[in-house]
Amino acid sequence: MQDKKFENGETSPTDSDSGMESFADLLEKNLGEEKPLEPGQKVEAEIVRIAKDWVFIDVGGKSEGSLAVSELLDKDGNISIKEGDVIEAYFLSSRKNEMLFTSKMGGLAAQAHLEDIFHNRIPVEGYVEKEIKGGFQVTIAGSTRAFCPFSQMDTRRVEKSDDYIGEKFLFRISEYKEKGRNIIVSRRVLLEEERRLKKEELRKVIKPGDVVSGTITSVRDFGAFVDIGGIEGLIPVSEIGWGRVEDIHGAVHAGQEVKVTVMNLDWENDKFSFSLKESLPDPFDAASGKYPEGTTHAGTVARLTNFGAFVTLEPGVDGLVHISKLGGGRKINHPREVLETGQVIDVRVESIDLENRRISLALEGVAREETDEKKAEKEYGNYIKQSTTEPPKSMGTLGDLLKAKLDSNK
Repeated sequence: MQDKKFENGETSPTDSDSGMESFADLLEKNLGEEKPLEPGQKVEAEIVRIAKDWVFIDVGGKSEGSLAVSELLDKDGNISIKEGDVIEAYFLSSRKNEMLFTSKMGGLAAQAHLEDIFHNRIPVEGYVEKEIKGGFQVTIAGSTRAFCPFSQMDTRRVEKSDDYIGEKFLFRISEYKEKGRNIIVSRRVLLEEERRLKKEELRKVIKPGDVVSGTITSVRDFGAFVDIGGIEGLIPVSEIGWGRVEDIHGAVHAGQEVKVTVMNLDWENDKFSFSLKESLPDPFDAASGKYPEGTTHAGTVARLTNFGAFVTLEPGVDGLVHISKLGGGRKINHPREVLETGQVIDVRVESIDLENRRISLALEGVAREETDEKKAEKEYGNYIKQSTTEPPKSMGTLGDLLKAKLDSNK
């Protein structure tokens, strides 16, 4: 490189003379030291050019990458991207300074690279054709048949094959034998990997008391399992609703979208619990307005205890009729002597304590009887009091009576 000349004829030292590298040299060196892509590595790349059969992408290196146009066609055969779009792609190999990529969509273009896809653990799209012995027949890369065992189709037990047949999913090739004539794929490993990533993200942000959205995955007698996207936990049957849940299968169902409140998060043991009722309005908050003292309502006997009967006025609002108010004036040993579970009765609200969530009730009929008895006692007391204000004249002693009798016989 020659020295640069100024107008006065003087020359400047070259970059090499000054011991400094030129910008071009530094750029060249930097590009030369760029870490090469590993087969199977996922990248985000901008589409720079779309040709007839190939899409060329900019992955930040000195040369462009390419992937087959057929991988980016929609179901109608139209190309689904345009220049300037950013896509995700997986690096397959480098040949003659050309980097070959594949998208996770698979397609016919992936057929020639299935072995590379297998070795590099790249996801491939598959179409679930039908159920066969032990699993499903899946078509990958356009026309290649593969086998997916039942245990590898989902993270949970496959109960209905029809939920998967006719659907397209991403799979990972777990076995590639006989030059592609014997291929086994797994969808489960991809779901588990995705779940692990989501779990780590959730762990950073979620905490007890948060309200999150989820999907009911299964229902059991003891509760329902809900997936909130990253973790799955249990909604105990006691947390399904504010009222007593007699039939949980009638309250929630698999596939139902719900909002739940986080109760407990045990990340180490993968145990998580949620509440559905805590995300619903508490009916007890409006109890004082709906059940003021002195009013009468129909209720259902929910359960009987040694000290009284709990009566449900509405789901989530129970009151207690104390055993002392159940006998109608007589002493009873247990509420079952006069009531039975499920019986509909009329009760009167005697008091309500919102802070402690307590409602004191009395049987409407018994309450009236007790009131009538008290009234009668009061009236009798008044009668006795009035009749004793002017006591009757004395009839005399026994001697006086005998003397009067003798006198009358004379």
